[in-house]
Amino acid sequence: QVQLVESGGGLVQPGGSLRLSCAASGSSYAMGWYRQAPGKQREMVATITSGGTTHYVDSVKGRFTISTDNAKNTVYLQMNSLKPEDTAVYYCYAAAGTGLAISIHSWGQGTQVTVSS
Repeated sequence: QVQLVESGGGLVQPGGSLRLSCAASGSSYAMGWYRQAPGKQREMVATITSGGTTHYVDSVKGRFTISTDNAKNTVYLQMNSLKPEDTAVYYCYAAAGTGLAISIHSWGQGTQVTVSS
């Protein structure tokens, strides 16, 4: 397991942007973000492997970009053109695995993203 510390959430107007950061205490095969909106199940938002392979849920494709700074063991989620339906608590995770078959072993504490006018 690794320790994960998230930052960057907040309140933004529709159409605005936010960047989430998640710093890990060590390296992992893959890192990414889930989110959970009130009354809804947690859903995977984006994943990036150590080889740079990325995967996004359809609802954020073209708007969100996941990236890493491997030297800092940090993953970022750049969120553009935000919509009210993006409002959720966003959780960073770290995982072991191969290809896109991952096994999550660590979670961040969550950061609130609210999109509202």
